[in-house]
Amino acid sequence: MSPTSHITACTMDCPDACSLIVDQDDQGKPRLRGNPLHPFTAGFTCAKIRKHFDRLNSPQRILHPLLRDGNSWRRISWDEALDRCAAAIDTLRGEPAAILPIQGDGAKGILKKVTPLFFDLLQSSRTRGSLCDAAGYLACIHDFGSRDNHDAHDLLNAQTIVNWGKDLTRTSIHMAAIVRRARKHGARHILISPGAENNRDGFDHFIRIRPGTDRFLAAAIILLLLDHGRIDAAVLQRTKNWTSFEKLLQKQTPADLCAACEVPLAQVEELYRVYAQPAPIATIIGTGLQRYRYGGENVRFINALALLSNNIGITGGGSYYHLHSLRNLEVSWARANRKKPRRTFKMAAIGAEILNAADPPVKLIWISGSNIVNQAPDSRQIIRAFQSVPFKVVVDAFMTDTARHADLILPATLMLEQEDIIASYLHDYVQYVCKLAPAPGEAKSDFRIMHLLAQRLKPPIDLPDKTTCFEKSLNSVFLDTSLDELRRCHTVRAQRPPVAYEGLQFDHPDGLYRFPIKLHTEPKAAENFNLRLLSLARRDAIHSQILPVADPVKPTVWVAPDCPALATLDRNREIYLVSPLGRLAVNLELMAGLYPQAVVYRRGDWIQSGGGINQLIQARPTDIGNGAPYYEQYVRLEN
Repeated sequence: MSPTSHITACTMDCPDACSLIVDQDDQGKPRLRGNPLHPFTAGFTCAKIRKHFDRLNSPQRILHPLLRDGNSWRRISWDEALDRCAAAIDTLRGEPAAILPIQGDGAKGILKKVTPLFFDLLQSSRTRGSLCDAAGYLACIHDFGSRDNHDAHDLLNAQTIVNWGKDLTRTSIHMAAIVRRARKHGARHILISPGAENNRDGFDHFIRIRPGTDRFLAAAIILLLLDHGRIDAAVLQRTKNWTSFEKLLQKQTPADLCAACEVPLAQVEELYRVYAQPAPIATIIGTGLQRYRYGGENVRFINALALLSNNIGITGGGSYYHLHSLRNLEVSWARANRKKPRRTFKMAAIGAEILNAADPPVKLIWISGSNIVNQAPDSRQIIRAFQSVPFKVVVDAFMTDTARHADLILPATLMLEQEDIIASYLHDYVQYVCKLAPAPGEAKSDFRIMHLLAQRLKPPIDLPDKTTCFEKSLNSVFLDTSLDELRRCHTVRAQRPPVAYEGLQFDHPDGLYRFPIKLHTEPKAAENFNLRLLSLARRDAIHSQILPVADPVKPTVWVAPDCPALATLDRNREIYLVSPLGRLAVNLELMAGLYPQAVVYRRGDWIQSGGGINQLIQARPTDIGNGAPYYEQYVRLEN
């Protein structure tokens, strides 16, 4: 590295949590690149990071507090902004349940825990569930008693990698690189997905599945293992409720299960032969397959298949799903000693939850790190809910779809403009995030905002200072470092075993694995809506962290060349994507290999820019975890 290079880490909501070098290119232009000396980042990073300076330097950034003034905005001072916030909160100290904080993962980091701590100390209402991975998260806890993975590099020890729906090219380029290395070493990569857009070189075999039905495919393979006597009695001794699970399976037939997932029996039998082999098989579970009504069940049956094929607790095996991003840090300091349970609001139905709240109704909403109007289902209902709340504060750097409906906007700093410590929900490295750029205008970090606000309250709230937050977080049973050492070395590896659940020792109190005891049939599509909507991740942006555009742009959707909707569409006329909640004008393109009754939309574009797919997605919960089943939505295409 040159003398002007600096090491920091990415705080985006991404499992790879890259170690970054900030320096200049040959023309003197600042750049961000992957740290070649970091064992996981290995010198490369994604397109999202390469665009970060565009966000930092955007002329559209909010630089000063803004107060709504009718249909426009008026610049105010920080003193006035914080005084207004403090007065509103103090007024509600006697009924704190009327206050609802909504925090997302617009940026990761330990200091982001101070905002929920502030509201925890107030005894405000809180949210529960998740817009991202809640069903899969809880599924793993039901099964294993915790959420744990092998070290990601253990994929190199697998003979076969079965990827259930994870788009590695968009969601984890470093896991993609490990899979490529494994294939060079002779491993076979099998992808199970409703489609495999532009990724033909990334796998050895592709199985197209009906969206949302992975549990039936996994159940069919388990049933074949059972029928052929390939389930090890020693494995069953490390489980609970096997008898109920076996009875559930024996009610099924391979033909019925194949029909449910629309995978031919010959392909199911081929997968059976893969899982019946003694060589280790690693299982990768994408978050997409748990974004259905029975998303938790999908994950649980895949986990059961991994276990019953002798691939849990061994090198080269394992079942990989999202980890908790702060699991290697000590975060107990960020939880208050609650006097009584707090009222909760389901994130997956946040609009309806706010509108239905009573005794008391919601009177103040505080939003940080989240473009909730854009990102949660039924955006229009969320907007109506916001209109019913007297005071909404949004902490953000841009005039997002959510900020547009605020009463007060507080300008936020972004990555490189704030110090922090991060961990990862894929690997075991904890990293120091240094501040390398001054805050533009009057922008402040969430941490600083909460401290200033806490001292204005009557009585004030005592929040820990930055050093205390860092030192307490590093006081983890998985770490052996100090704050000074981390700042000097930039990264430290947590002390965790490379193989999860080795010896089939699970984290339930009795140490045993749990099987699911239900297998629900797939819900039917609503009448006149026959296409499954898949609102998938984009390659160049995290969620809705997209720079606003000057003029509205029609979003693009993709369907298969054999999609039945094409027979009734006039491609020369305006095309609309329609759900029971409304419609969007779209451009239409074809995607070879996609499931015929599906339509793909790359999510994250803004409502104000002509997009916003969550306007069309109904709010409802997943089977477990109070997740958001985005992909449960059925739509149609029409002129």
